[in-house]
Amino acid sequence: MDRYWFGIAARLLVGVAVVAWAASYLGTGSGEKEFQKTLDAMKQVHTFRVAFTSTPGADIHNETLWEIDCGRNLVHHQMHVVNSTTGAPYERDDDQLTVGGREFSRQPDGSWAPDRYAYKGGMAKMVCGNLAQGADTNLLPQIATMIKRGILQKGDKKTVNGVRCREWQVTMKGGYTGLEHDTVCLGLDDHLPYEMTVDYQNSRSSFSDYNTPIQIDVPEAALQAASSNNTSN
Repeated sequence: MDRYWFGIAARLLVGVAVVAWAASYLGTGSGEKEFQKTLDAMKQVHTFRVAFTSTPGADIHNETLWEIDCGRNLVHHQMHVVNSTTGAPYERDDDQLTVGGREFSRQPDGSWAPDRYAYKGGMAKMVCGNLAQGADTNLLPQIATMIKRGILQKGDKKTVNGVRCREWQVTMKGGYTGLEHDTVCLGLDDHLPYEMTVDYQNSRSSFSDYNTPIQIDVPEAALQAASSNNTSN
């Protein structure tokens, strides 16, 4: 009889252990909880930089820098693309600035000239508005989407640009190629994203300078327009 009850107790203990493990692993989800902290932290972001590199094909390499300053309604975008495709190689550089709803391109002499065909005037407001509302942007990791349809797996701690963060493996259901495999490194102290990789793009993005003033020479024409807008208001 004692052996019988001992067997029952042992099975109960194993069952409790399995349930506890499942609850901790699947429950509300440590991944979802951490990513929600990141989404909340991103709502307080007003300035940031994104350095993006990708090699989507053997003959194509892209390097891009984004600088965003919500307070000045400013977006700075630099891009360098090299395509060494046989028969049609090219190399392209762009340096564009949107500030106060006006767009400018960097000239060979280093000056800024207004763009003839402007179409990004509202980009800063859109990006900053989405951040404040906890919605995804195309510049920072799509944390809200990852919470909804990502399989989140905790990885190791690492250092990115001097900041300690934890890397998470993210498998996106319904991604570009059916299952998209990304990584996101979230700051241990501030929960903000500091690095992201995307497998189908063969890309890496690093994020820095959160809520740090963006130092860039703004065209005189943009300053005059901002001044007149403030006066008229």
